[in-house]
Amino acid sequence: MKVSLRSAGTAFALTVLLFTNGCHRHRKSKSAPNTTAYSDNLHELVQKKALPPEKVNTTKVPNLRWPNFSDYETIVSTFYDDRNYEVAWTRDGAPTASATAFIEQFRNAGSKGLIPEDYDAPRWADRVQALTSKSADAISLFDVAMTVNVMRYISDLRIGRVNPSHFNFEIPVEDKKYDLAEFVSDNAVDSTDVPKLIAGVEPDSEEYRKTEAALAHYLDLAKQQEQAQPEPLPMVAKPVSVGGSYPAVGALLTRLQLEGDAESGSAPSTATASTIFDSTLSDAVKHYQHRHGFTEDGKLTPQTIKSLNVQMTYRVTQLQDSLERWRWLPDPYLHARLMVNLPEFVLRGFDPDHKLDFTMRVVVGKVMGQHETPVFTHMMKYLVFRPYWSVPVDIARKELVPHMEASHGYLASKNFEVTNNKGMVLTDYTAKQVAQGAVMVREKPGPKNSLGLVKFIFPNQYDIYLHSTPAVSLFEQTRRDFSHGCIRVQKPADLAAWVLQGQGGDWDLDKVQEAMNSGPDNRTVSLKTPLPIVIFYLTAIVVDDDEVHFFDDIYNYDSEMQQVFAKGPPYPIKPTPIEPKTKPGDTV
Repeated sequence: MKVSLRSAGTAFALTVLLFTNGCHRHRKSKSAPNTTAYSDNLHELVQKKALPPEKVNTTKVPNLRWPNFSDYETIVSTFYDDRNYEVAWTRDGAPTASATAFIEQFRNAGSKGLIPEDYDAPRWADRVQALTSKSADAISLFDVAMTVNVMRYISDLRIGRVNPSHFNFEIPVEDKKYDLAEFVSDNAVDSTDVPKLIAGVEPDSEEYRKTEAALAHYLDLAKQQEQAQPEPLPMVAKPVSVGGSYPAVGALLTRLQLEGDAESGSAPSTATASTIFDSTLSDAVKHYQHRHGFTEDGKLTPQTIKSLNVQMTYRVTQLQDSLERWRWLPDPYLHARLMVNLPEFVLRGFDPDHKLDFTMRVVVGKVMGQHETPVFTHMMKYLVFRPYWSVPVDIARKELVPHMEASHGYLASKNFEVTNNKGMVLTDYTAKQVAQGAVMVREKPGPKNSLGLVKFIFPNQYDIYLHSTPAVSLFEQTRRDFSHGCIRVQKPADLAAWVLQGQGGDWDLDKVQEAMNSGPDNRTVSLKTPLPIVIFYLTAIVVDDDEVHFFDDIYNYDSEMQQVFAKGPPYPIKPTPIEPKTKPGDTV
């Protein structure tokens, strides 16, 4: 019994000693060892999941701008556990070189499309000054504040601030997450080149880097516009053509010069330049219209003036939102072979080296009626030439049954046929059976089929795919949201030949057109190598010639994102279930 009591007493004493000395277990961090003199302070701050104002005089050493770091608490705790609660960001009471470099990164976070205040940018000078007192509280607060902000900054640049599933976007951002405690401890704490480290964290994408450069340019334009404080351009009742009169020609030219649509040294060519809308201005307007997806007629339309009056600060926000979305994409979707940009109504195809091969107009889901085309990533796996279209029961009930009741031969006259649940074609059926879904209606293949002559399948929970269409006139519209969710392509034969290139079968444009026009019905051609496709949403994009193009926020996704950012951290980072708005089969 005495031996047992002695052993128990010894164990208790060792436990107390280990705890008071920072629990010196096996150290996992690869960073250089540091002092454990402040381990108790650090442990208390981490356990509270927030930096309490009572720890220090926060009039001199401000608390975190967003003090609730409960979303990072487990990671912060692991970070300090792995280093036995050694301080990480000071030595001998002074900031380390890496800490100083990260403070500079926080100050310049706006250039990355982030919010500097999210990383305490205005507060670090006072925190650094407070370190000169050698106060344990000031040193501990500095350390935990730096750890939280470095983790926030690296995570925000790596995978974005908000999980895309929060917006009902199906993008597997979790696939690119770091073990943040390990990454920060092993790579950031002793980094000798923080800018290089950050560059490695960000997407390795030319589109991303060009967007970042465009943001820097538009931040400068926003400052210029704020200093100049120009009056809004006056609206017109109807389009102004070359030779017409416009009362603010000089202001219009200045506005077009701001973004480079008109040359900086250009001037109206007519003698009465103060009111005449001449060819110089028309050419500049046409260039502006090209960058905004408008009809490129060079006329000064109400739509064009409304867009010209949009402040540069809003364009900055659009670029910031684009950067956020680029950060979500993991490989292979960061360099996807196919990308549909919904607000632009454009499909792009890229070669294996991610060089642009083609652009093509598309029709996407209607803004109204919950027919918005969803944002997601998937693999294109096969094509179907001369497909059937199986009509959803609710559409058949609403749109076909009334005509069937008036004329039994209606379906046959409109290229439809009726089948049982085994796919056998029926000749004896009733409108009541169709309305109840007891039998199925499908549209027969052919040029008048709602899906056209080919569809491109990337199996997904939304029943969304690319397909051709007999309604080719819709591609002449500048705004092309007309579908129930699926994506109609302008040049289906060209796209099919491109997709099938190198997939075996010696497919070329002639063979594709033969399969579409005279081949067997419902012919499936599988891809030996599936192609990654991204259905994306960018209202600001930098194209190959480095021009910046802007588009309307047709689905209000930018607005939803800004509402989340306005609330500040902690942002919604946990995955949430995707709830498809589209109905299977009702997406053509």
